[in-house]
Amino acid sequence: MVNERYRFTSIGNSAMRIVGALGVALAGLSVIGAATAYGQMEKRSQYEGTTAAVVDGKGNLQVPSDYRTAYQMLGSWAVAKEDGPGSKDLHVVYASPGTIAAYRKDGHFPDGAVLVKEVYHATTQDMTTGTVSSAGTLAGWFVMVKDSVGRFPENKLWGDGWGWAWFDATDPQKTTSTDYKTD
Repeated sequence: MVNERYRFTSIGNSAMRIVGALGVALAGLSVIGAATAYGQMEKRSQYEGTTAAVVDGKGNLQVPSDYRTAYQMLGSWAVAKEDGPGSKDLHVVYASPGTIAAYRKDGHFPDGAVLVKEVYHATTQDMTTGTVSSAGTLAGWFVMVKDSVGRFPENKLWGDGWGWAWFDATDPQKTTSTDYKTD
């Protein structure tokens, strides 16, 4: 009888260890699943948060009203005149928050990244330092949104991994672009 009790106790202890190990494994899988789901929700909300002021539900773009204060300046350059000294246009590019750091880390623009390019007609004049071109009147904005998953395949402003649109300086809410391939 003592041996029988020991045998059942031993089997019971082994079963308890197996159940305990399974419980730990299931708990670990639950944590992994929750972390993955949270990461996906975080990615989705980051895309939606970054682009909410730029893209509507149909993929129509607009110039974000706060880009000059909320975005980081990515860089600027001048486009040379075709005839004579100086520049024709000046371009100043801003990137949505986190875009520059993500690009430096991964070498590509993250999904949902927004780029806003201001395009100015340049004024050129001779100064004591030489021929100088500076920003004149604002011609408009070029807005791009990185789209890694093809969210708006039916919208002609989206393709090749980006949403693209030009906005005249007179209306930052309505694009004059109709097709990113031709405009």
